[in-house]
Amino acid sequence: MGNPPIVAFYITISCVAFVISKIIISVLLYKRWKRKQMVYEDGFSGGKIVMFRSQVMQSLKSNTLLKKTLKLSNKDIIGCGGYGTVYKLMVDESTAFAVKRLNRGTADRDRGFERELEAMGDIKHRNIVTLYGYYTAPHYNLLIYELMPNGSLDAFLHGRGMNKKFLDWPSRYKIALGAARGISYLHHDCIPHIIHRDIKCSNILLDQNMEARVSDFGLATLMGPDKTHVSTFVAGTFGYLAPEYFDTGRATAKGDVYSFGVVLLELLTGKRPTDEAFIEEGTKLVTWVKTVVQEKREEHVLDRNLEDCPVEEINNVFNIALMCLQPEPSKRPSMAEIVKMLEQVKTTKL
Repeated sequence: MGNPPIVAFYITISCVAFVISKIIISVLLYKRWKRKQMVYEDGFSGGKIVMFRSQVMQSLKSNTLLKKTLKLSNKDIIGCGGYGTVYKLMVDESTAFAVKRLNRGTADRDRGFERELEAMGDIKHRNIVTLYGYYTAPHYNLLIYELMPNGSLDAFLHGRGMNKKFLDWPSRYKIALGAARGISYLHHDCIPHIIHRDIKCSNILLDQNMEARVSDFGLATLMGPDKTHVSTFVAGTFGYLAPEYFDTGRATAKGDVYSFGVVLLELLTGKRPTDEAFIEEGTKLVTWVKTVVQEKREEHVLDRNLEDCPVEEINNVFNIALMCLQPEPSKRPSMAEIVKMLEQVKTTKL
């Protein structure tokens, strides 16, 4: 029989520890709830605005933001894509947002849309564009994003005339690594995991420090931690889609990896995946690069602006891209593995 005072002491300690742990868990859950707590405001157009709690949004009134959002017009357009139009929303001289308009789908899809956006509203990562809220109306949805002052990677690589800007190798490497970290966070660190489904240069935005931010979750799909894929309608952008997606209709993390491999090729070659020259020859960027690399003529695919850059670093990134583009999904690395490989390309971290 143990010493009663000692037994009582241990019982007391256990009870106190249990109570403290419960208090800590409750505080953490409350903070999470507080952070995700949303403000709903009915709009005069029959819609609803949802604002996620954040330092940026706490000083804004929902009705003020709603009125300004509904006044957006063609003169505010800053970009257009296959899945919506992007507007610049100026709230005041110091506060601005990017607002993307998406057409509404079926009732079931719209419920899924709201559920997934609420999950994404809790994402905070340096390489992912912050979603501040959204607006739902009878015929369309609006996503309210953080505004990226340097636009998209697509504009830097493929802009014409005055819009075309030069990206040196250190900048391209930094963008590749940042985008990889953002996608890796979605795949591995979010619960539930998130498959982006539309990784491409126009969905990689650049902040004031030219840091890459993954954007546009209009097609993103939530995936439970025990799942390997999500069955869905075929969606995405031609030239970036993994070959198996057309056959299976399954959105997978390895499909995102393939798309990221195409982005790496764009950074290395300076060419779009559906460049006019490829269409005329009945091929595409991935096929062209693989053919030339097999013939040991890598210098013929490299962007001319990179010809005087570190050969070993560029060849290493080429090899990573080709691993991402393996026809068999199981042979592609995970995004976490890609981040490690890209970090090893340079001995000093950016």
